[in-house]
Amino acid sequence: MNRNMIQQLQARMAKAQEDLANMTIEVTSGGGAVKVTVDGQQKIKSVKISKEVVNPEDVEMLEDLVLSAVTEAIDKSQEAAAQKMGALTGGIKIPGLM
Repeated sequence: MNRNMIQQLQARMAKAQEDLANMTIEVTSGGGAVKVTVDGQQKIKSVKISKEVVNPEDVEMLEDLVLSAVTEAIDKSQEAAAQKMGALTGGIKIPGLM
């Protein structure tokens, strides 16, 4: 790779990172009782919980619903990031960029 190619790749990688930061992924659990929004960089942006699912007698169920939604949201965000970055690198994993 020559210097110009490296600079172009760096610019495309920076744009991809920006796109991922602006991406929004929403996941629900419990039939929509819990909604988690995350960006393409695995940062949780919001957690919404329906009042109907808040039951002081069953906190464990609410914890499970939140954990499930957060886990799925992060998984989907990581998949989106891997696809976006993999398209730029031709599938080659570059340390510090994935």
